[in-house]
Amino acid sequence: MIVQEYSRYVLVVSVALLFAQSSGAPAGGSASGKRLFQNYCAACHGPKGEGGRGPTLARPRLDRAPTRELLIKVITDGVPGTEMPGWELEPNEVRAIATYVRVLGQRPFERIPGNAQRGGQIYVDAGCVQCHSIKGHGGALGPDLTEIGLSRSASYIRRAITNPEADLPEDFLQVRLFTMDGRRIEGVRLNEDAFSIQVRDISGRMYSFFKSELVELNKDKGKSPMSSYRDVLSKEKLDDLVAYLASLRGER
Repeated sequence: MIVQEYSRYVLVVSVALLFAQSSGAPAGGSASGKRLFQNYCAACHGPKGEGGRGPTLARPRLDRAPTRELLIKVITDGVPGTEMPGWELEPNEVRAIATYVRVLGQRPFERIPGNAQRGGQIYVDAGCVQCHSIKGHGGALGPDLTEIGLSRSASYIRRAITNPEADLPEDFLQVRLFTMDGRRIEGVRLNEDAFSIQVRDISGRMYSFFKSELVELNKDKGKSPMSSYRDVLSKEKLDDLVAYLASLRGER
């Protein structure tokens, strides 16, 4: 009887190990951690942690969660002021996700074609500086890019340049206003309540209106004031620009 039970145990363990290997779970990362990551995290962070709407996780050190304990806290509580929610999961499920994320961080950095130094000049020549800021220099209409290389993957950056409307933040909204005194203003919504709206136009100027002052308020959900550079930049220049932006990691 003991021999039979032991044999059955060995069989179950062997099958479990075989399943973990066939599921593609990386060494040191459990199959359950990978499955949970795909269910709860991959939509924003990418199926391999490469980044998307959420920051890249496939790197050795996470700024908001440099330790396993802090990573568990972020998964559980979320990050206030961002699109990262807290998840109501069992403690063992949170630990499994945290373990898998830390294994993803052992992967080598993404290899990026292009010349970052040339890309810096393309960034200026293409007019990106008019809408985006790096270390306090530039426009304010678009997102700050000072640490874009930490928070986004090269593939995400390339997609944002060639198809700006592919991954807009949930709270991003382009608007067109027509005022009672004849002004027409296009820009991005900053804040809005039942009675007023605040907008920043493409030049960076901010406006605040009571809705009673408006003749028309158009909300262009899913639209972006940024034009696609797909047919503007050659492949080589696009590679250089992506390499430059991916190199921005906030260093002084």
